[in-house]
Amino acid sequence: MSIQTVLGKINKNELGITLTHEHLALNFEKFYTPAPVELENFIGDQITLRNVGFIKQYPYGSRFNLQFSDSASRSAVLRDLKMFKELGGGTIVENSSIGLRTDLNLKEISRETGVHLIAGAGFYLTKTQQKDMIASSTEMLYDIILNDFKSDEMQCGVIAEVGSDWPISDFERNAIVATAEAQKTLKCGVSFHPARNIEAPFEIIRLYLEAGGDPKKCVMSHLDRTLLRDEEKLFELAETGIYTQFDLFGTECSYYQLNPTFDMPSDGDRINMVIKLVKEGKLKQILISHDIHTKHRLTEFGGHGYHHIITNILPRMKAKGLDQIEIDTIIKKNPAEWLTIE
Repeated sequence: MSIQTVLGKINKNELGITLTHEHLALNFEKFYTPAPVELENFIGDQITLRNVGFIKQYPYGSRFNLQFSDSASRSAVLRDLKMFKELGGGTIVENSSIGLRTDLNLKEISRETGVHLIAGAGFYLTKTQQKDMIASSTEMLYDIILNDFKSDEMQCGVIAEVGSDWPISDFERNAIVATAEAQKTLKCGVSFHPARNIEAPFEIIRLYLEAGGDPKKCVMSHLDRTLLRDEEKLFELAETGIYTQFDLFGTECSYYQLNPTFDMPSDGDRINMVIKLVKEGKLKQILISHDIHTKHRLTEFGGHGYHHIITNILPRMKAKGLDQIEIDTIIKKNPAEWLTIE
């Protein structure tokens, strides 16, 4: 049993502190959402001290902010990864699956920064795919996933993130089933991106389990913006045996542009829910991360960077009552168990 990084296989005790849902480069421009008309002139075409406040409020209203694979992003990402390593970080799982993925040399980045990188296979939302991909059968999608694991170029070690909207489209349904079938073959970890609908995680899990996927190798992402406000539903989801992931640490805003009716939790809210899950006996089913996918969350552009959990969240968890063994379980042991290919 081992873990597949972009530079080869490692033992699970080599991972260290692990962020299970991040992006180092991706194409997110399809998600451009204009800011209110009266504010568009304040957004601008760069990120500066003059406009960063507007961009933090309306991050998807800046095309420059959504360009997360240009030279400015790449140099800023490298600096943040080096800072993550210097402050005690070990591993990052790159979740840019097909539909988000750009030309990125993860091997070179891993060598330069010293951070273990794990590449994700699988498929994002229908609206991010090419027409020929959308027309693919479940069998074809399955083959693509397996090829990404076998490819010397990709060397994927996880199927992530597998995206779906609401209602789940035919392509997304096929991708979920293909993910389950590939997981059954590869014995690897998988991670799902649910829609912003309270029923979405449950429908994904139903499809995944019916297709033979292992719940103990399954992560449900983005629960911060899907189930965190509904404890009963969150605990119900945890009863399926999957990993519950809170991966928007650092995102604290009074207005959530992608779902204006939803009140985005604070980091304190996230920590409190983690503690409640621990008290419910679900310690071994918790993962945390930041899901950085825009420039404004990198330190170069006024953001918190990949080190935020290490420097700001873990001390608060300890101050709120979690002990070191519990914290290490969340940031080291659980990721290692999920990522180990049996």
